[in-house]
Amino acid sequence: MANPRIPYRLSSERPPLPPLEGKRILVHLVVNVEHWRFDEPMPRTIITPPHGRETVPDIPNFSWADYGMRAGLPRIVELFRDRGLPASTSINAGVIHAYPQAAEAMLRAGWEFVGHGMHQKASNHVEGGEAALIGAALDAIAAFTGKRPTGWLSPGLRETLETPELLVRHGVDHVFDWVVDDLPSWMTTRDGPLLAVPYNVEVNDSIVYAVEKHSTGEMARRLEATLRLFEQEIDRNPRVLAIGLHPHLIGVPHRFHELTAMLDLLQRSPHVVFTTGPAIRDWYAAAEPHG
Repeated sequence: MANPRIPYRLSSERPPLPPLEGKRILVHLVVNVEHWRFDEPMPRTIITPPHGRETVPDIPNFSWADYGMRAGLPRIVELFRDRGLPASTSINAGVIHAYPQAAEAMLRAGWEFVGHGMHQKASNHVEGGEAALIGAALDAIAAFTGKRPTGWLSPGLRETLETPELLVRHGVDHVFDWVVDDLPSWMTTRDGPLLAVPYNVEVNDSIVYAVEKHSTGEMARRLEATLRLFEQEIDRNPRVLAIGLHPHLIGVPHRFHELTAMLDLLQRSPHVVFTTGPAIRDWYAAAEPHG
């Protein structure tokens, strides 16, 4: 088996699924809200250090992310609120204490909270302590929101060999790390089923602007091309279209108009419904229960 967690099958041969709320393109807006620790190396950089020597504290690259938390995030919250759109925050639990006003703003906005580790490190893995890290992150979110998350997106989408089992043991029933199809897929774990819900690593501002370093406009171009193809394919089956966003990338002044334009495009489509991870999980589990 090429993929030890998700049995292989052609997407074109999957059984037909019903629409969600009468729509066949399920758009999930995922805002990744992260805690980059001031006294540690930055998980990603925009400015290369002089002579290639990494420094701590890394003021310019920390400030890059910190700007998103101060100025970018409120722009996004206001935009989604004004349009009445549901959204999810994939949140490092450390944000709750490091940026309490940001956490409160997302809670007031009614966003779905998705587990995303404690801090924005490259992996969940802490030697001998991954289970404790997952539990601590979920506990912190539950204490803050009054609701324990059932969804998880690993920092950097990085897992260990044991992550799926640990997630199931902590009550997580859907995960966004496995970007293998445009529809959900049941995963195999030793502790029971886990649903892989589509996320996106290409219609994602981190990939487009921080990794591939494209000019502004590239993400909207990709979204339009994706939407047009999905509109051609939905006669066979619905499609899940997740859009990964970061306040320090899409929330900056020279790109924010692009997010507005992307929402305009999606809202004009008669096929689109905006939704969240738990709603996608419930829709799929009812149509194709774990066997």
